[in-house]
Amino acid sequence: MSGAGDSVFVTGGTGHLGPSLLDALLAAGYRVRVLTRHPDRHPWLCDRDVQVVAGNVEARNTFERALARCRYVVHAAGRFSFWGAPESFARTNLHGTLHMLDAARAAGVERFIQVSTVAVIGDPEPGRVIDENCPARPADPYQRSKLEGERVALQFARTHGLPVIVLRPGAFYGPHGRYGFNRLFIEDPLKGLRIQVQDGQRVIFPAYVGDVAAGIVAALTLGRPGETYNLSGESIRHRDANRIVSEEAGIHPFRLSVPGWSMIALAAAWTALSRLTRVEPYYPLNLRSYVFNDWTVSSDKARRELDFRPLNFREGVRRTLAWYREQGVWFVK
Repeated sequence: MSGAGDSVFVTGGTGHLGPSLLDALLAAGYRVRVLTRHPDRHPWLCDRDVQVVAGNVEARNTFERALARCRYVVHAAGRFSFWGAPESFARTNLHGTLHMLDAARAAGVERFIQVSTVAVIGDPEPGRVIDENCPARPADPYQRSKLEGERVALQFARTHGLPVIVLRPGAFYGPHGRYGFNRLFIEDPLKGLRIQVQDGQRVIFPAYVGDVAAGIVAALTLGRPGETYNLSGESIRHRDANRIVSEEAGIHPFRLSVPGWSMIALAAAWTALSRLTRVEPYYPLNLRSYVFNDWTVSSDKARRELDFRPLNFREGVRRTLAWYREQGVWFVK
């Protein structure tokens, strides 16, 4: 369906996923244009054979001409945070998506990849495996905005005939990021902050960024328009993830087990204080749905249709720790 030299327009190319995604697209032979608000803040882009476009998904007139002669769009831009005003998420994750859809249709794009998140499920039903048919019950403004972005993309596809594919990655971990899963499960333990809630019994859904990038590249040719695909690694209990990180980092495996109620009380107080300080709390209350649910995610559909083959978690952790060392971000004495 595609050949070497096809042009791909990428948003979100300077986020956690971005470097892995750009490298995967270039390795597959695509010509890449990448949108970024602040090209001067990302000099590493000069080391890659990409065309940099200054612009913002929230302002369509800053990028729409750059889509000319692009065959595909990978819309991976998104505002992700455990804290923030609902309108700030909607501006990027909903309205930014609408701007990209309009521009892609005007440019005659042949395939539009909408990068969403498994987190749109919000509060998973206890005991249920999370596949693409699992009902979504978003629990915070970020999750709601991403689900709305999915829905408008698929509705746009039905109304205007734009071939849209929705991808739902798990919780990103891996090189080039220090937030979310990386901070909670890798960086915090390296700093000596070694805690876990409810004896580490809950299940988390890690997705190595290199695997997600490979899944996106595969979806450009193998994905079926109108379909949704989960892209997540093997779901794993918190205590098992903590043990593997400790073994690979060479740190003590001890974790202080904290009662759930005490963490929620701390997060609630910290979040309330942040309304005054306007600084994101270290443990925001919106972490609840991620930490106090079992995220048992199935990527079987992507395995069948996209040949998705995620790394095992231990190898992903090794590569992530190697990146921390390369960056000089290493806290263990």
